Amino acid sequence: MYAAHFGLTERPFSLAPDPRYLFLSEGHREALAHLVYGLQGGGFVQLTGEVGTGKTTVCRALLDQLPPEVDVAMIFTPRLTAVELLSSVCDELRVPYPAGTTSLKVLVDALSRALLDAHARGRRTVVIIDEAQNLSMEVLEELRLLTNIETTRDKLLQVILIGQPELVDLMERPALRQLAQRITARYHLRPFAFTETRAYVCHRLQVAGQREMIFTSPALRVIHRRSGGVPRLINNICDRALLGAFGCSKRRVTAATARHAAAEVSGAGGLRRWGIGCRAARADQQESRDREQPTDEPHGVTASRARRPYRRRRRRTRSDPPRRRPPSAPSSRRLSHSTRVPAGRPAGRADR
Repeated sequence: MYAAHFGLTERPFSLAPDPRYLFLSEGHREALAHLVYGLQGGGFVQLTGEVGTGKTTVCRALLDQLPPEVDVAMIFTPRLTAVELLSSVCDELRVPYPAGTTSLKVLVDALSRALLDAHARGRRTVVIIDEAQNLSMEVLEELRLLTNIETTRDKLLQVILIGQPELVDLMERPALRQLAQRITARYHLRPFAFTETRAYVCHRLQVAGQREMIFTSPALRVIHRRSGGVPRLINNICDRALLGAFGCSKRRVTAATARHAAAEVSGAGGLRRWGIGCRAARADQQESRDREQPTDEPHGVTASRARRPYRRRRRRTRSDPPRRRPPSAPSSRRLSHSTRVPAGRPAGRADR
């Protein structure tokens, strides 16, 4: 819709995993290096990261770098039983097994023969499991037993576990300490820094055919702060910001347009919690409401200060000391006419 308006050949911030838009930040390159190193030692490799930080992107980059003598089995639906998981691995590796079997022994035997045959032909086998934090204890234990298939020198099966930070908590359970000891490489993928966010946006615009930066520098800072540096959120906010600028017939995306786009992407005017960047959105909205709302307070008192919540005082108990009121000077109104001292005469005994 807005591509021709901004001189683009296509939408640059689509969520589709197009390999042309592959952008590897410093963190992505380091994660990729950990995966490659872990595959050389065998056993398990663990990659974690928040939602939308690019774990699947790193996995696809790893597949492009694997040599042709490596057989890969990709598992994207980990909510499976042990039998279903082994059946999926056999299907990915094209390992024949009896149709309709529900025996773990039959599947393990078929997979063991296939791994030994692949090793004899000089090939390696890798199983990559995405969303691994959803794996059950039974399935993880079965994967550990599969890695016991080995020769005197090499491991015949290597497993890469990719998941959210909950995977780290799962591996810390005492029941999985044997599997945790077999993890040869671990890496946690972090969000972008501001410089990486700017380079990421510029890279996607250039792939889409636009050499000039459409987003102003303040708009990029708003996008980075609202998204928290998460690539998926950056794509959503940038796509909505381009659409908003197109609706206003603007050639560049300003900070105000980016702020409105971030509020619409987050939902309910930006009040829904996004895990990252929502606190800044609420602060900006509160500041704008304070500026717009009239107040009868004296000059210098803001609306947020005027609406400061009331703090209840602590209720007194019997153990508290009695309150002592400061002595007050007697008022002249309380003195009767007879007790008043006439002006100009010193007070005598009768007056006292």
